[in-house]
Amino acid sequence: MLAEIGHYALILSLLVALAQAVLPMAGALRGDAALMAFGRSAAVLQALLITISFGCLMILFGKADFSVALVANHSALSQPLPYRLAATWGNHEGSMLLWVLVLAIYGAGIARFGDNLRETLQARILSVQAMISVAFLAFALFTSNPFARLVPAPLDGAELNPLLQDPGLVFHPPLLYLGYVGFSVTFSFAVAALLEGRADPAWARWMRPWVLAAWVPLTCGITLGSFWAYYELGWGGWWFWDPVENASFMPWLIGTALLHSAIVTEKRGSLAGWTILLAILAFSLSLIGTFLVRSGILTSVHAFAVDPERGVFILAMIIGATGTALAMFAARAPMLKSGALFGTVSRESGLTVNNLLLMALTAVVFLGTFYPVIMEAVSPANKISVGPPYYNLVFVPLSAPLLVLVTIGPMLAWKRDDLGVVAKKLIVPTLLVAAGLAAMVVWLGTAQVVAALGLALGAWLVLGAALVLARRWRGAAGFSWRLVRTTPAATIGLALAHAGLGFTTAGIAAMSSFAAEKILVMRPGDVATAGPLSVTLQRAEEVDGANYRALRAHFRVSQNGSQRALVSERRIYTVSGNQTTEAGIGVSIAGNQYVAIGDVQQDARGQGLVVRIYWHPLVGWIWFGGLLMAMGGAASLADRRFRIGAPQVRQSPTARPLAPALVPAE
Repeated sequence: MLAEIGHYALILSLLVALAQAVLPMAGALRGDAALMAFGRSAAVLQALLITISFGCLMILFGKADFSVALVANHSALSQPLPYRLAATWGNHEGSMLLWVLVLAIYGAGIARFGDNLRETLQARILSVQAMISVAFLAFALFTSNPFARLVPAPLDGAELNPLLQDPGLVFHPPLLYLGYVGFSVTFSFAVAALLEGRADPAWARWMRPWVLAAWVPLTCGITLGSFWAYYELGWGGWWFWDPVENASFMPWLIGTALLHSAIVTEKRGSLAGWTILLAILAFSLSLIGTFLVRSGILTSVHAFAVDPERGVFILAMIIGATGTALAMFAARAPMLKSGALFGTVSRESGLTVNNLLLMALTAVVFLGTFYPVIMEAVSPANKISVGPPYYNLVFVPLSAPLLVLVTIGPMLAWKRDDLGVVAKKLIVPTLLVAAGLAAMVVWLGTAQVVAALGLALGAWLVLGAALVLARRWRGAAGFSWRLVRTTPAATIGLALAHAGLGFTTAGIAAMSSFAAEKILVMRPGDVATAGPLSVTLQRAEEVDGANYRALRAHFRVSQNGSQRALVSERRIYTVSGNQTTEAGIGVSIAGNQYVAIGDVQQDARGQGLVVRIYWHPLVGWIWFGGLLMAMGGAASLADRRFRIGAPQVRQSPTARPLAPALVPAE
């Protein structure tokens, strides 16, 4: 019965979404307040229905109801309950239901918290949001029904992919979806602005919290996914430029550009067209990520489906949504006004260059991700791969000027500034970083000059973030607690996010240059070294877990006179027979000790364990920086100015209605 309730609720939500897609738009065109109000009610009802549907599916997984095909294929009685529940979204059909749930929740959020929006703008946003819902609900119902029955029902299920049976993967997909789907709201804002012919500072201010609401969980999701890959896969890496990793990284890059562009539109009325274009591209890249995961063109632990027909359906959605939005943008582009003018040296110029560099970085990742796919489609016999060497050669050099600009940008004045004045503001961090860079080159040697530059860039970003707050807190008479108490949350958020980027940069530089590793066969009593680590294999034993058997190895790790015990496991899951590696990791501020075991191998000395030993300096700074960036975004989202509402542009009673063009307010 629960499966049928969930299915019917999903069908009803599709009908509600169809009405929401049409009626509020008609109300906005006719000025009908009742039809526009219907959009708000429909958005809330749609969210309620999909919540019921998702709740039913989660209960079915919790009860291990194997009469539902999805439950039978992705869970087992031996799985711990938290992982049975997480299996709700650990598969294609369930993850699509989570997608439409998040989409509906965002729509309900616009209806509930959009009181400050113009009524016609809110109606159009809700209508566009519902059009996206219609497409994905149809996809879920007609190609990916999560409630299909299985007759006869098996006594036990086939088990969730063991790699997904991990606390990190319980939270990773929902966070990514909050980010991916959150950009649907900015897309709806962009399309609604094109329909209305208005993209003014008020519009940008209304949209900016929704950009942050998507960017923050996407940052958390990417950070958590990187950390999960590091400790779960046993290969000791934090990022491999996997195509599906890139699929989440590209919307993040464009979303970062969108966030900064929206600030310019809000503050100065400039770059409105650029902001609209970025809003369209951010959601389009999110859809492309969905296509990569579900089309079957990639084989990856991230991939949910290998059905080309589903890929064609999603590809049609991408072409329909992106193509229509870009066509509308192209039609309006000749009529766009540039807004307030600004000088070559100004904060507007700095943010514009920032956006151009972020776009270039996105293009680099896009090319590296899709070029092998395109080449394989053209010539199946000639398969190629694009890996870290390409990104190190192209992505890294483009990132350096962007990181330098991140600290300079907040020091620039709006509209016009002077280079000499800016240089005086930056003299302290510049001297400190230059001195630190010289010291590192002397200490590390000229062979590690690239590593020294990376660490210096990290310090530059952290010092620049501190300088933002120091300038804010220094009054005419010196440091002022009153200025500290009245600091806007957005300013604190900016400083946290930029400092987080600095910590991540320093961590990446240290990991790329100073990491040490050794892979060898060991037996109890053997000692091996890697960098500053001395590792002794003490013993190995077989143990039983809740739904797996494991070979567990105990190690003693010595470093600089201190010792630590680490444990690594090689697990075999009894239902599926799949194997996973649980690494032993010793965490410290200076770096991580990392030990992982592989299979038993035979060599000249007999049987032994394959052991991977790694020393990872400052690797934790990478994820700490990611969390700081997310905290910065959350702090900015909490700024009370977003809750007050955006200022409206007053018009005289005799003013003519706006022409159908995007006219940023002066």
